Amino acid sequence: RYKVMKNWGVIGGVAAALAAGLYVLWGPIAERKRRRKGLVPGLLNLGNTCFMNSLLQGLSSCPSFIKWLEEFTAQYKTDQNQSTERRYLSVTLLHLLRALSCQEVTEDDVLDASCLLEVLRMYRWQISSFEEQDAHELFHVLTSSLEDERDRQPRVTHLFDVHSLEQPEITQKQISCRTRGSLPPVSNHWKSQHPFHGRLTSNMVCKHCEHQSPVRYDTFDSLSLSIPAAVWGRPMTLDHCLHHFISSESVKDVVCDNCTKIQAEGTLNGQSIENQRTTFVKQLKLGKLPQCLCIHLQRLSWSNQGAPLKRHEHVQFNEFLIMDIYKYRIPVHKSSQNELNQKNSEETTPGTKDGTAVKPSDAEQPSGPKPLFMNGACSSSFLMSSGTFPLAAFPERSSPVYLYRLMAVVVHHGDMHSGHFVTYRRSPPSPKSPLSVSTQWLWISDDTVRKASLQEVLSSSAYLLFYERVHSRVQHHSLELKAED
Repeated sequence: RYKVMKNWGVIGGVAAALAAGLYVLWGPIAERKRRRKGLVPGLLNLGNTCFMNSLLQGLSSCPSFIKWLEEFTAQYKTDQNQSTERRYLSVTLLHLLRALSCQEVTEDDVLDASCLLEVLRMYRWQISSFEEQDAHELFHVLTSSLEDERDRQPRVTHLFDVHSLEQPEITQKQISCRTRGSLPPVSNHWKSQHPFHGRLTSNMVCKHCEHQSPVRYDTFDSLSLSIPAAVWGRPMTLDHCLHHFISSESVKDVVCDNCTKIQAEGTLNGQSIENQRTTFVKQLKLGKLPQCLCIHLQRLSWSNQGAPLKRHEHVQFNEFLIMDIYKYRIPVHKSSQNELNQKNSEETTPGTKDGTAVKPSDAEQPSGPKPLFMNGACSSSFLMSSGTFPLAAFPERSSPVYLYRLMAVVVHHGDMHSGHFVTYRRSPPSPKSPLSVSTQWLWISDDTVRKASLQEVLSSSAYLLFYERVHSRVQHHSLELKAED
């Protein structure tokens, strides 16, 4: 009996060891495949690096940005040295975003993004992974560094650099080009703007003589919107923040050249005239809307004692965002307006010209009935589960031109001194239909990834919103015609 029990004990021990070995070899792989089905890789927290992880997850959900990085880094394909290639921020960022969007096959469920911090330090950005950082500040670090990389001129050997001139790859043709003054043309990759690049217009009008100063243009990578004071009984919406951003303001004691000129014409010759100072009305609008729109909701405020405080109120936003009303329109003179009206009357059908679909001009003022809802105040009936926007609800001529779809939301939990960043983002599209947009949302906190609902996303207290522009079928057809021409 003792021998039988001993033999059964040996057999049980061998079976347990075999089972443990099989689990070590196959268990994690099966679990990994089950866990990653429909999900994306997480990112390792290197010590307070949730700000970087959340931003990377948000950027990886913007297909236009990844496509731009692919086109931008195409010039580095000739570089056979992979270690040299990794020194470029664009290449490092592209590899990370492609892996996070499941465009590159990786067996790891959790990725290490320390390579991004290393390349940023090479760009002279000292970002510590052990200090509290801000995701919005890192976004501007990335975009400004990519612009520096783009604007960097090709290296031209100095004529007195004898050592470089004696290198075999320097041909006589290259030397002759340099001695004739003109530099070789810069590649188109260096000239292209990233898809977050936009332009603001600043319009100044004198309240006394209604003279308009020349329109000024400023670039932006993200729209940083302050949250206006809440009105009791009314929910705060993204439209309120956008309207507050472009609302006009009075600027006092500004020299008006036109008022000074009018004053000079009514005085005697030779009499000195002082510059006439009046009050101007200043208004901001969007002169150029980007393909990818990043909206930053400013949640920093200050107490009466000067201490920093965080605003926790919820700002309502939608899955779709209409930006037509915030777009700067070029003023149209009466003669030009008459020609425009005549041209519109000659069109065969609304939205077409001579039977060919065309994109509405930026100079045209929006006509027709107003949209059925405002941004951030949409009824639940219009938030379709399929992720589509009810464009059929708009007549052809009043369909929104600048329509954006929500791709990711970065949320900050905590206060101004400590907290944690998480991201809501869309799941990557299926490999069978890579051009489609997934309706499945994910919640990601560093290395933890789970599925989420659209209702959960829209209920979050957003800090960063990532939208991507949606082109209608008419606009797509117009762009195809331009490409053929």
